[in-house]
Amino acid sequence: MNGVDFSFADQHLCALASGALWWPDLKLLCVSDLHLGKSERMARRGAPALPPYDNHDTLNRLAVDLERTKAEMVVCLGDSFDDLDASITLESCEKMQISSLQAGRRWIWIEGNHDPGPIELGGTHLSEWTCGPLVFRHIAQAGGQSEVSGHYHPKASVRIKGRSITRPAFLLDCNRLILPAYGTYTGGLRSSDPALSNLMETGAMAILTGSQPQIIPMPRRV
Repeated sequence: MNGVDFSFADQHLCALASGALWWPDLKLLCVSDLHLGKSERMARRGAPALPPYDNHDTLNRLAVDLERTKAEMVVCLGDSFDDLDASITLESCEKMQISSLQAGRRWIWIEGNHDPGPIELGGTHLSEWTCGPLVFRHIAQAGGQSEVSGHYHPKASVRIKGRSITRPAFLLDCNRLILPAYGTYTGGLRSSDPALSNLMETGAMAILTGSQPQIIPMPRRV
């Protein structure tokens, strides 16, 4: 499987090239910040239109990850929808695809700041969820321990053959793991931004996604 294996809270985890987190012992796949319905929400609020293909692409990539891992449990770490209305205005084929992905699996929706309430789709809706030593929530908390979160859409840069390459990235230290955004139309916040560089401990690592995922010391300067 294309990804980077690492240990966190004494658990064997894998940061997949797609930006999903895989916990093989529990057959659990975790994704964050799908932001389904972003193009529809922007059009609804009068913003410049985006091509309305983000839901299709995001769900298809998730389907590939589920097929490859044979995951039996899925945790969506909040901001799965760009707002609560976006979960209602999904096209029927998109709702059917989500139902198909959920079939035979335990599915947990963690609430985010964009979707802070129940959604009318299958699965369980929680503010946060503890499984073994890990705590799954949308936004990292001060003093958090063994915490898996999203929200910040982290990205990091590395020089490859003299060129600077920027990719979505997992950020990892002794206490917290922050996932990159999984959604097709999501932007990113550089790891050097104070919101992240002040949050992550000295010695934090970044795991860059993409066709050749790699782990590097977390960049703290632009």
